[in-house]
Parts: sequence; C-alpha cells; structure tokens
Amino acid sequence: MRPVVLIPSRLAATRLPNKPLADIHGEPMIVAVWRRAMEADIAPVWVATDAPAIAEAVRAAGGQAVMTAPDHPSGSDRVFEAIGRIDPDGRFDAILNVQGDLPTVQPATIRAAAAPLEDPEVAIGTAVAPILRAEEREASSVVKMVGSPLGGGRFRALYFTRAQAPWGEGPLYHHIGLYAWRRAALERFVRLPPSALELREKLEQLRALEAGMRVDAMEVAEVPLGVDTPADLDRARSLLRRRDGQPAP
Repeated sequence: MRPVVLIPSRLAATRLPNKPLADIHGEPMIVAVWRRAMEADIAPVWVATDAPAIAEAVRAAGGQAVMTAPDHPSGSDRVFEAIGRIDPDGRFDAILNVQGDLPTVQPATIRAAAAPLEDPEVAIGTAVAPILRAEEREASSVVKMVGSPLGGGRFRALYFTRAQAPWGEGPLYHHIGLYAWRRAALERFVRLPPSALELREKLEQLRALEAGMRVDAMEVAEVPLGVDTPADLDRARSLLRRRDGQPAP
C-alpha cells in the first residue's frame, strides 16, 4: 500500500468552541493529534481543515495542512476532498482518517486500524477495544462492534450499534472511530446516499456495511479519549502530562 494519514478538523463545535486550537501544554490540540499520527510512522500526515487558523497552527509546528470547503457533512467527506487536492494523480491508494479530537491516541492504535488492509478483500480497516466498565455496556454514547473473530485479534465487522450487542455471555467491543480506507472504497462511500440504518443509529459506518463493503477491525488495548467538553480537555491534559512525564501544575 501507499497510504497517507489525513486528520479532518474544523472550528465549529458547540460544547467546546474553537476545540482544535484549545491549549494542551503550550500547543493547540490539533498539533497534539498531528504528533500522535507522526509517531505512528506509517505514512505522510496532513491536516484537512476549513479554518486558516488551524492550518497556520499545524504549519507552525512543522506539519502539512490542506484547505477544504466549510460545509462538509462529515469528516469522511472532508478527507475525500483533501485527498483529491493533495494527490490528484492517485499516488496514494489508502487513506487513514484520524479524528482531530483524539490527542491521546496511541500510535500503535493508528497502525492497528490500517492492518486489515493487508487483506485485499477488506475495503475499510478500523479498531476496537474490549468494554471493561459495566456502565458502558448499555451507554448509547459507546458504539459497539458486532463481529466474527478471525484470529489474531482481528474481526470481520457485521454491525455497529449504540445498543448492547451481541446478546449473551462474552465480551463486548467498543468501536474506535479511526478508519483506514482503500481510496476506491472512500470514493464509493461518499457518493452513496445516507442509508436507513445509518440514519437510525446515527453511525455513518453502517452505510458502508449496507452497501456490501467489507469492514475488518483489529483489537487494541486502549480507547483514546475523544475531547468534546471542557472536562474532557482537562482529562486529556492530565493524561498527556503523565505520558510525557511532566510535573503536575
């Protein structure tokens, strides 16, 4: 494969205004995410954004940024526009979509999401982690992957849901919103209309499954913290402080 990492990022956020530029130990959060992607050491990394301030922050840190339209309905659509801008000749044939609000994501998790694409039958790779806390089993905010184990920590995803599933004894798996796309699969996906189950569950990955696209997931040990609120931001600062061995304030 010839992959590229794309991090979609926009300023519009209701619960945490200007979220990508929120300070984490002296640098914007989007730069922290860019650093995690660079540490994965799997492909060139670009931030795809609609905000000049985000692009300037990334470039000031030594990264690459590409401007995209402001009105995309999802990060997948923004990433698709971005790949066309940075690579119109089609040199990159795989795209790793890393969410721009995951400053604590482990580089190994990014690499794991890409691993299923080594199988030519797989259109999309992603990552999951076992659910360990009882309250998360029924929490609608925790998306579960229902899949068939293939061995070696890999699953063929059959469904994604906000409900507790599958029923019965056994582990449940928390879906982590990292995606490794074959470029042709991403192009097909963004041209499809939203599907019935996607609209019902509010999970865009169901569009791919309903269209017959194969999605495989790799099990990882962590669920990276998604930053959506000021409390999440404080927790991310604390986690990264411990990670980097910084003293408490």
